[in-house]
Amino acid sequence: MHQPSTSTEQDFIRVRGARVHNLQNIDVDIPHNAITVVTGVSGSGKSSLAFDTLYAEGQRRYIESLSAYARQFLERIEKPDVDEITGIAPAIAIRQKNSTRNPRSTVATATEIYDYLRLLFARAGRTYCLRCGNEVRRDSVDEIASRVMAMPAGLRFYVLFPFIVPSLAATKPALRGQKAQVVASAALRDALVALQRRGFNRIYQDGRVFEFASPETLLDVDFRRPAFVLVDRLVLDPEVRSRLMDSIEICYREAGEAILEFPTTEGNAAPHRLTFNERFECKVCKIAYAEPEPRLFSFNSPTGACPRCQGFGNTVDFDIDRVIPDKAKSLADGAVQPWTKPRYRKILDDLKRFARDAGIPMNAPYRDLTTAQRAKILTGEPNGFIGIQGFFKWLERKKYKLHVRVFLSRYRGYATCPDCGGTRLRPEARAVRVAGKSITEICGMTVVQARKFFEHVVLEPDEAVIAEKILEEIRQRLRFLDETGLDYLTLDRLTSTLSGGEAQRIQLAASLGSQLVGAFYVLDEPSIGLHPRDTHRLLAILKSLRDLGNTVLVVEHDVDAILAADHIMDIGPGAGEHGGRLMFAGTRDELLASPASLTGRYLSGRLHIPVPTKRRKPHGKFLKIIGAHCNNLRGINVTLPLGLMVAVTGVSGSGKSTLVHGVLYRALSLKRTGGNWKELCDRIEGDAAITEVEMVDQSPIGRTPRSNPATYLKAFDAIREVFASTVEAKKHGYTAGHFSFNIPGGRCETCQGDGTVTVEMRFLADVELICEECRGTRYKSGVLEVRYRGKNIHEVLQLTAHEALDFFAAVPKVTSRLKVLDEVGLGYLRLGQSATTLSGGEAQRLKLAAHLTHQTNAGILYIFDEPTTGLHFDDIQKLLAAFRKLIEGGASVLIIEHNLDVIKSADWVIDLGPEGGAEGGRVVAEGTPEQVARHADSHTARFLSLALAQPQ
Repeated sequence: MHQPSTSTEQDFIRVRGARVHNLQNIDVDIPHNAITVVTGVSGSGKSSLAFDTLYAEGQRRYIESLSAYARQFLERIEKPDVDEITGIAPAIAIRQKNSTRNPRSTVATATEIYDYLRLLFARAGRTYCLRCGNEVRRDSVDEIASRVMAMPAGLRFYVLFPFIVPSLAATKPALRGQKAQVVASAALRDALVALQRRGFNRIYQDGRVFEFASPETLLDVDFRRPAFVLVDRLVLDPEVRSRLMDSIEICYREAGEAILEFPTTEGNAAPHRLTFNERFECKVCKIAYAEPEPRLFSFNSPTGACPRCQGFGNTVDFDIDRVIPDKAKSLADGAVQPWTKPRYRKILDDLKRFARDAGIPMNAPYRDLTTAQRAKILTGEPNGFIGIQGFFKWLERKKYKLHVRVFLSRYRGYATCPDCGGTRLRPEARAVRVAGKSITEICGMTVVQARKFFEHVVLEPDEAVIAEKILEEIRQRLRFLDETGLDYLTLDRLTSTLSGGEAQRIQLAASLGSQLVGAFYVLDEPSIGLHPRDTHRLLAILKSLRDLGNTVLVVEHDVDAILAADHIMDIGPGAGEHGGRLMFAGTRDELLASPASLTGRYLSGRLHIPVPTKRRKPHGKFLKIIGAHCNNLRGINVTLPLGLMVAVTGVSGSGKSTLVHGVLYRALSLKRTGGNWKELCDRIEGDAAITEVEMVDQSPIGRTPRSNPATYLKAFDAIREVFASTVEAKKHGYTAGHFSFNIPGGRCETCQGDGTVTVEMRFLADVELICEECRGTRYKSGVLEVRYRGKNIHEVLQLTAHEALDFFAAVPKVTSRLKVLDEVGLGYLRLGQSATTLSGGEAQRLKLAAHLTHQTNAGILYIFDEPTTGLHFDDIQKLLAAFRKLIEGGASVLIIEHNLDVIKSADWVIDLGPEGGAEGGRVVAEGTPEQVARHADSHTARFLSLALAQPQ
């Protein structure tokens, strides 16, 4: 949307003269309360504008409002290189990277759902006795009165409370004989006098009432046996309710317990005695329980955490996967490995007898046994078969023997905590239920299951009033998670196991739940990891953020996301020094008509990625995975043609990563190293044709600032040799090692060759500052004086791969390593760019470039997970060309992908689904893209058929 002539400056975030990184002194206007998409080829400067300019300035201005301690560092925090930014709101960046490594962080805690669940269970939960299953409750005065008033009118009864007789032991334990009796009598007399002073004049025992007014009658009371203080004598009548409630309150105040004694009369069918107390305990088992409060349900608090595992859910114990390594084996075939040893053969005989009596089949594969049958084998029986747990407890008592310690070490590992079953909470917390479900059962649900549960949950009227607001917050957050395409995640899923795209959408759902208004959200490709079917749900979430009154800036390449934006900016025309200019800013219709915008030409169809005229066909070599069973995979069989580009597709949560990462990659690795791969699948066939498996994922290529593209591709070794061969270097005695920032010699020792130093900020993220000694050059001044073709080593590291190819044109050893960067669309990367600043997609393509430098790739299976992350349409063309080069070198390429341009260019497609989570895990369709596109049950087919039908 263009700036109307009547608008004011306050309607826009105005940026003037942005020069961060490769930005070419550009001016942009970003409308407030609108969705603005920034697009352009990789490396054109989108992130430089969105994150390094706008977000960085928003964050800097926020820090300026903080304490003096934080502000003392601000003159050293660099301000973005820009002339002016006005109208910027508090900025929130939601990036693709999943930086959470906390083993206590889950989907529920990250979205604040767990906080509201804890509150719900504390306020509306009902506790049930762990022993007998009866509800644990405190007897309230109103409930007691209502229960008694429901009995037949005319009943006579006494209201009593126990008289606690001071015992001899409570007075002077050391006293003996007659003196002790005197002391006890005095204590009893004092207690009776105190009782009379408080207005009580009767003692009740064995159906008789003893009056204080007749002291001689008290001599008949046997105070060694239970005696009671009589508070009131009542006849059941509608008018007596108030008097009854007052009497019970007196009993509670005096002893915490009230007893209603109904004298036995003819025709009286009422209970002989009713006992009530205000203690929170089971009235049958007399076990006291802690009253539910929010911290009882926190696994981060000692109050709620399981005492054994401290709230982690697992312990260092015997690992059931090591004890039963091959779950395809039956008990008769030795599924329980320790009991196959001659020393413990007797326990195997006990197991056979136990299994016969318990009806457990000995010849069925262990994985086919029911959960109850597995639990019996694990726990055994009292005074009989000891079970696996009992066996290891017995061995623990013999750890003083060396051979037993060695034996135990073979089966140790991180195992699910046996006390809490991995739920992290102590038994008292798991005993509390809402609508029949414990908090751990709700956290074990997927988002869609939990949403359905809370939509239809039925509570008692008084509970419903308390829980109304809490339930509204929980439902709202579950809806946001569902609408961001994360419906298949369980609420107890660790956030450290999420992909970058999933982690970003979790943050997005949390931001929506916080209901912030007037904020400036900067998002990095939120559509990554989303099937085309779910993109519209994500767009609805972004529109909700906008409609709340926020400004949303999205770096995006997805067609639907670009076309749904209110305002679009195209940065280009190329990457690196060839980019950084604003090629277009305006509305969708203007973009489609713009001749200057490369993105516009692709979206309008003037440019396109063509469907291959001829696809490679399987040539007899196949990799077969038979009976894959992991997570939600249902024992599926998958056939993978080798020597082709194979795409694995399906909606989010359908089992793609489980099949490729969890089964195929792990099983092949375990089979090569002699590990137990049969827990993942039944059989692997055709793997003899594979010499090596390379996982090219989005994990960082290095975790320190010293790791960079030049070192990763081994080009820096050749560059250092070039500098060491100069006349100036030889004169000073510098070797190639002096030009390395990884070892002492030529590097700056203040920053250890990092170029930056980290300042620890209390209560804030640590701040990285440029080293004052070397000014960020990483080297000593003497080394920087050595020049090759007019540039020193630091200036060479600032060159992009494009520039370096021209600069080192006369050094084939360098150019042979760097030209592959250009081929995979990373020519804009600087040679010395820190690996920690690379996105997941850039790290993945850098690994691809390293593999392209190999002379031959015959027999290698390359696995890629969404390699189009961060890629423009034009860059996808280059990526497909790189894949073709790998295949021509004899490799096989397996890709997990949602991008339709890649899927339509694949030789073979395996589509999983049909849905995510429990509804997925099956092979819906497989074949060429044209064959899959005709499949009626596939969600992918619907979109793939449209992509194939586009005019070429």
